[in-house]
Amino acid sequence: QLLRAGPARLQIAPPDFPETDVWAFNAQVPGQLLRYRQGDQVNVRLDNGLDQPTTVHWHGLRLPNAMDGVPGMTQAAVAPGDHFDYQFTARDAGTFWYHPHANSTEQISRGLAGVLVVDESDRPDFDADEVIVLDDWRMTQEAAIHDSFEDWHDLSHAGRLGNYVTANGKPDLTFDAAPGSRLRLRLVNTSTARIFRLRVSGLRIWVAALDGMPLETPREVSEVVIASAQRVDLIADVTAQADEEAIIGSVERDGTYATAVFRVAGAAQAKRPDPAPLPPNQMPDLNPAAARSVPLIMEGGAMRGLPGGAIWQGAKMDMRELADMGQFWAFNGVAGMADDPLVDAALGEVIRIPITNRTAFAHAMHLHGMHFREVRADGTMGPLRDTILSIPNEPLEIAFTADNPGKWLLHCHMLAHAASGMTTWIDVA
Repeated sequence: QLLRAGPARLQIAPPDFPETDVWAFNAQVPGQLLRYRQGDQVNVRLDNGLDQPTTVHWHGLRLPNAMDGVPGMTQAAVAPGDHFDYQFTARDAGTFWYHPHANSTEQISRGLAGVLVVDESDRPDFDADEVIVLDDWRMTQEAAIHDSFEDWHDLSHAGRLGNYVTANGKPDLTFDAAPGSRLRLRLVNTSTARIFRLRVSGLRIWVAALDGMPLETPREVSEVVIASAQRVDLIADVTAQADEEAIIGSVERDGTYATAVFRVAGAAQAKRPDPAPLPPNQMPDLNPAAARSVPLIMEGGAMRGLPGGAIWQGAKMDMRELADMGQFWAFNGVAGMADDPLVDAALGEVIRIPITNRTAFAHAMHLHGMHFREVRADGTMGPLRDTILSIPNEPLEIAFTADNPGKWLLHCHMLAHAASGMTTWIDVA
């Protein structure tokens, strides 16, 4: 499979606007859907047709460290005109995605992102299985991508938020469905900062998987919150009647806007029982009682800042000096990548990370290479995830089994935050 990262010109804005110059995988936005069956070998060649170095990070996939796509940590960045071969086994069934991990804010904002689906070896039966990629774009009036990729406001506030939302690269994504049909909807948030809040009409929905990992029991909901980089698999029964529409809408400040529309037609399907769980993936045992605890304290950003300064590249700096270096955030008093890991973990060790968010903003924290569970205040465990939303002043603790050897990033997936201080790493040996 060839993935070529390069420039393209596509109709992203509505038809009465010009086409937009984007960067895209295989000249598509989102990039070509890659689909495998659980246990398959994935062999993908990245061909870099950009004028700057790039990589591919396989977000949420458990794979060898050398295939993780982090320049300077797991591989050298792929130079313009060069290529790199990614090879790994699709261990887990689920919904995943791929994107660059070099100059990520700009490269993803220009369109470089795609979805990778791993089907279960015994694929569950649905009337349709659809991928819905949610994204936002910062556009000029001429439908060009605004080049404010290092804007200090974005770096120090909520990140690069767009002014134009698409689903599957379209302003008007539509599907056809029969009344009473049962759908699997794979929602993927590829935006660099936006938290989508979704409501539905004409659908009855259950959350069946988060970040590719099935829930033990599908959970019926009335709305879905999906932060940057997260995925949500929904099982949806169409309750709208023939000649009606079922709608997934994005809740914005000034109203709710249709993101995906299902045109309902045809004969009604028979009513079905509540859905069964998706087949689970085989994951390592996780006993938080036996875990070592390593705290992570988030500080910085607008409103609260770094009054005590922080260490950047080995030197202690005050807020003004850090800002001059484009650094606005710190983990445990360190801005950006430290020489030493947050955690030195032995292979198979269980680690707990209590996260204290002293900032004024939410952060979508992503762990590479492994999945974690939230440890709730009552001692129960949340579902498996690879990206979790940390809310200011709300306690959050995660636990994971360090079962994948190598150097793995832990960072905020509001990518402007990652570029301006919110990145650390974990060493599993």
